[in-house]
Amino acid sequence: MLYAIISEDAEQSLERRLSARPDHLARLEALRDAGRLVIAGPHPAIDTETPGEAGFSGSLVIAEFESLDAAQAWADADPYVIAGVYTRVTVKPFKQALP
Repeated sequence: MLYAIISEDAEQSLERRLSARPDHLARLEALRDAGRLVIAGPHPAIDTETPGEAGFSGSLVIAEFESLDAAQAWADADPYVIAGVYTRVTVKPFKQALP
């Protein structure tokens, strides 16, 4: 089943985000390579694709997992969680309607 992982960044977390980014991306690439990743990306803090020092307000990952518990465990082990980039992570089932 698909699950949405919706994360919110801590204030002033851009430096920590950039530092943990390679490990964070490696985990997403593993999901992609396994054919389980639907979409992933950050939410810019301002209305532009390149927010610079404004940074990001959070992230969204939609991917396939065996269960809600498995999706939660994956989210809990995210390098951004470990580095203190995220202050809140919500994991919930997702039903794709389109496309």
